[in-house]
Amino acid sequence: MSAGDADTRGAVLAVPKLAPIAETDMEFYRRKQKSVTVRHVSGDRVVAMVEIVSPGNKAARNAMRAFVEKAAELLSKGIHLLIIDLFPPGKRDPQGIHGEIWQELAGKEYAAPAEKPLTMAAYETGNTLRAYVIHAAVGEVLAEMPLFLAPQQAVTVALEATYCAAFAEVPRRWRKLLESPRT
Repeated sequence: MSAGDADTRGAVLAVPKLAPIAETDMEFYRRKQKSVTVRHVSGDRVVAMVEIVSPGNKAARNAMRAFVEKAAELLSKGIHLLIIDLFPPGKRDPQGIHGEIWQELAGKEYAAPAEKPLTMAAYETGNTLRAYVIHAAVGEVLAEMPLFLAPQQAVTVALEATYCAAFAEVPRRWRKLLESPRT
C-alpha cells in the first residue's frame, strides 16, 4: 500500500507532515544481538546458552540492565551460560560484563584486569554457581572456553578457530578494510 492509499478501515495512509526530533539506531544493535540455545534431547529443555555481547547490550543503561537480569535469571533456573564480550568495558560495565553479572548474582565486587579488557565467562550451575573467567587483550588468540551442559560436564568451544573460520567467509573487500591499519 503506498502513501495516500486507503486501508481496510477506510483510513488514509500518508507520510507524516512532522519531522522527527530524535532518532536512534538501537534497532540496528538489537538485530546484532546473538545467542545460541542448547536443548536436551529429551523434553527439549534448555540446558545451556551462549551469549555474544553486542554494542546494543552496552549502548544504554536499560539494555545493560536487561542483559544482566537475563543472565541472572537463566543461571537461577539452572541454565549454564557462556558469555563472550569482545567489547571493552564502558561506563555501564566498568569491570566488564562479568563484573556486572557477578554483582547481581553474588553481591560481590569483581576487579577485571585493565590491561586485558575483553571477557569470556563460562558459568556452571548446580549446587553452587561457578564462574570461569578469562580476560584477553585485542590481538590475542581467543581462548577455548567450556560450555557446561551439566554440572562438571562441558564441551569445549574453540573460539579462535570459530572466529577464523567465520572471518574467512567475509568477502575479500571487507576483510581488506577490516585488516587495514587505522590512521
